[in-house]
Amino acid sequence: MTDRAPQVDRSLPTEESRDLLALVREIAQREIRPRAAEEEDAGRFPREVFALLSESGLLGLPYAGEFGGGDQPYEVYLQVLEELAAARLTVGLGVSVHSLACHGLAGYGTKEQQGAHLPAMLGGGLLGAYCLSEPASGSDAASLTTKAVRDGDDWLISGTKAWITHGGVADFYTVLARTGVDGPKGITAFLVPGDAEGLTAAVPEKKMGMKGSPTAQLHFDGVRVPDTRRIGEEGQGFTIALAALDAGRLGIAACAIGVAQAALDEALAYALDRKQFGHPIADFQGLRFMLADMATKIEAGRALYLAAARLRDAGKPFSRQAAMAKLFCTDAAMAVTTDAVQVLGGYGYTADFPVERLMREAKVLQIVEGTNQIQRMVIARHLAGPESR
Repeated sequence: MTDRAPQVDRSLPTEESRDLLALVREIAQREIRPRAAEEEDAGRFPREVFALLSESGLLGLPYAGEFGGGDQPYEVYLQVLEELAAARLTVGLGVSVHSLACHGLAGYGTKEQQGAHLPAMLGGGLLGAYCLSEPASGSDAASLTTKAVRDGDDWLISGTKAWITHGGVADFYTVLARTGVDGPKGITAFLVPGDAEGLTAAVPEKKMGMKGSPTAQLHFDGVRVPDTRRIGEEGQGFTIALAALDAGRLGIAACAIGVAQAALDEALAYALDRKQFGHPIADFQGLRFMLADMATKIEAGRALYLAAARLRDAGKPFSRQAAMAKLFCTDAAMAVTTDAVQVLGGYGYTADFPVERLMREAKVLQIVEGTNQIQRMVIARHLAGPESR
């Protein structure tokens, strides 16, 4: 891996945010990037890195300062994610998932709930996960079957969640469970402690990439949760879930551009150093055009996710733009990482260089937080209305 940290010419709104990005780059260069390849190959989850990020105030950036957050706009938070993902996607995506897990309580919890839980979640060293998908309900999330049944002042949650990032290592889970009728109106959100009795994690999935990030099924066997840990109203869970996903899709878009930027940096460094026919291969027009196209995709994706973030920061609707950003940025990351492997030729196909890992990691970004086919459905519904069927 090239020793150079990505030096992106960023547009940041304040001096504080510029200092924040400098801190993130320092942590990434010192603590994350040097061990990324070795630890991913070993499948090691870097819990100590998340502890450091929490201590540095980087796990709660987009949330209110009164509860331990960073009071930063999404425009800044997403660029932090991009830098972290460029160093190691397990870390960048992990921060995005943690933020997603905090979203429900921060946006829909009572002041009492927020005061009781958010300080530890945002800056107390805890790590969160988000539990929506199930073995038989992925894209059709409203068909989930995990149930929560009233038992006095408590709820008993039973069922199985699937594809849970940080499954088995998280300290808390935001869980969507059915409390009423079939469909989206019968779903409620709960904040479940990671050590709750009756909650167990399966063996993590064996994945193509992101081997250092545990993805596992979670089994709920009558997990008792007090009603004080119900987030929002009964039946409001699906609304809470969709709002979280809109924000989370921007996180995935930023992570995708981070991965793509890292791939471009590697490809460019190699092309400038590698000589064939007496010249650096960066001199050859065919390859120069590839690099130009890669850089253009990255700049366009960054501009798209930042435009959506600024809409969110201004309190304007951004769901359509979030879907567009997630779609474009993740497709761009897949294309750029594939081209980076091609630039390195045979070396790109070996584990001696990081571009093959970046290519494997980019693939999952087209799937998580709503597949790119779902993003196209979301965008089309904004344009033409719901399907007439």
